[in-house]
Amino acid sequence: MNLSKVDLNLFIVFDAIYTEANLTRAGQIVGITQPAVSNALSRLRETFNDPLFVRTAQGMVPTPMAQNIIGPVRSALALLRVSVQESRIFNPLQAGKTFRISMTDLTEAVILPPLFQRLRRLAPKVVIESFLSKRRETTMDLAAGRLDFAVDAPLNTDPQVRHVKLMEDRYVCAMRAGHPLFKDALSLDEYLGLTHIHISSRRGGLGHIDLALGKLGLQRRIALRSQHYLMASQVLQQTDMVMTVPERFARRNALSYVALPVHDVPAVETHLFWHESTDQDPANRWMREQMIELCQAVTADENRRASDPSPR
Repeated sequence: MNLSKVDLNLFIVFDAIYTEANLTRAGQIVGITQPAVSNALSRLRETFNDPLFVRTAQGMVPTPMAQNIIGPVRSALALLRVSVQESRIFNPLQAGKTFRISMTDLTEAVILPPLFQRLRRLAPKVVIESFLSKRRETTMDLAAGRLDFAVDAPLNTDPQVRHVKLMEDRYVCAMRAGHPLFKDALSLDEYLGLTHIHISSRRGGLGHIDLALGKLGLQRRIALRSQHYLMASQVLQQTDMVMTVPERFARRNALSYVALPVHDVPAVETHLFWHESTDQDPANRWMREQMIELCQAVTADENRRASDPSPR
């Protein structure tokens, strides 16, 4: 096997096929046609004397040879990208870059307003596109450049994805102002006797609160399941239903709230994710710094407000 004359672009195609398991989608990522992808794969097969990928009902499945070389190939491509990226200087005042970020409506409401205040001063030509990417597709979207960042719970454990904690919060039981059961504390029986709104980006499955209740052999009554916090708060304001939400959300939306009468519910963590291939990219690094700094400022401000003795 002689690699001295192999076109490096073939390894870019190889990485795309491995990521997408589909020749057409691989071509879309690389920017070439499906026949061109097939031709590149043929040349790689000749070079390695191995099929590399086998077509199945689940897509193009890598052979053991492909699995063995994907790590070194990606490392080599990452080094090449870093070499190019480090030669560039990111000037935020002049940059017209578009950053694509996956986040929920809740994180949008917390992050985007102060972020745009910064961008108006520091990078007035920068554009933000925010949308929610499916969790199972986030790694591929980051690797393919369809996403620059994802803001989500710390559930992505892919070694190619870097992350840092942006914020932490606790869950509370929120209700409308003037709710008949609003008081300093809520018993577990009272909590279970209420009708609940549950927020989740998934169609089904249990949340942290339901898992904690399940350990006690208990279950709450959910009348509305939605993926949007802001819509659900409108329903909450017009009913006697309650909603278990991060305390930050309750404060920002002028909801009354009390501590949860359920123990062993983990804190709400929000992390910033990016792909390792962009770790040294000046633009990506600059935007990371802005988001981390502003989230630290938001947290500090909210801690000051929480220490205010005025009633909730």
